[in-house]
Amino acid sequence: MTYQLAAIDDNLNTLPKLPAWITSGRAETPETVAFRSGAALMVLDQLVSDTSQGVPLKLLTNRMALSAATATSKLEGRLAREADIRDAYHLTPAGETRGPDGDVLAFWRDAGRLKLTGSDWHNGVQGLVGAAFANDVLRWIWAGADCAKSHGPLAGCVAVMRAVLDADDRAERIACMLSDISLARALNWTSVMPVTAQHLTKTMLRDLVVDGQGVDLVVQQRILQSIEDTIRLARDLATRAAALRAVTPKLRAKGSKAAADLFLSEDAIGPSMMLSPTIRGTAISMTDRAARRFCDRLVDLGVARELTGRSTFRLYGIVR
Repeated sequence: MTYQLAAIDDNLNTLPKLPAWITSGRAETPETVAFRSGAALMVLDQLVSDTSQGVPLKLLTNRMALSAATATSKLEGRLAREADIRDAYHLTPAGETRGPDGDVLAFWRDAGRLKLTGSDWHNGVQGLVGAAFANDVLRWIWAGADCAKSHGPLAGCVAVMRAVLDADDRAERIACMLSDISLARALNWTSVMPVTAQHLTKTMLRDLVVDGQGVDLVVQQRILQSIEDTIRLARDLATRAAALRAVTPKLRAKGSKAAADLFLSEDAIGPSMMLSPTIRGTAISMTDRAARRFCDRLVDLGVARELTGRSTFRLYGIVR
């Protein structure tokens, strides 16, 4: 029997959501974008900062990492599909080379694990960007922070992007990641959410360097669009996580609770790699057959789906 989400939706109708006027699509000025983005960021901050909202934050971050990896792959000229990037990361055995598609997702997942607290928080950022940019990271972030204080968080994001791309116009991935750090710090978040890259194009970033202020508003609008998308995804994941939590007590397989918890942190689960021979992050054993049956059971209950459409090398998740 398929588990129905209607009752869960009813219980979550108090989740913060976007007012209709934020997404009205009317002509924009810097002032209206700043005003709308402030309202949208307030909603997003409520969703990700208040644990009572039920948003599975690790899952949201990892799903946003996949979106950012797909976007920056296009910015870098590789044009890899989201499914190819997901498969390259999740289906590569430990210790083997993932290739550029898997590596770009690994970069964004590492970015999502960065902690922005403590006096040495920047060490992790410098390690992720590499030696060529490590000495400039703090200068770029401070420049973005100064701009954010006077013109708003999205203006700070754009200032960071421009500073990075002025130094190297091929560093799109790093520009977007430092933009996310600028946004996180403006909101006093303790970790990074990969938000800002989703709707950017190579042309926009090129024009951001050569055309000065003229493109700022366009880039801010695209970042605002990404924020709106992230809010919708967060609300959807809260609903789906609640549905999974509701059925978990009915699952009788050994390690069901631990396996279900993994679905609340990973956007894609490979049964033979993440649930067997032990459930990742635990010492709980699960046979390969039991792992496949567990995933298929979640599909039957309507709280998960198979992501690939393949008969072998399958991946499962609660994300649409």
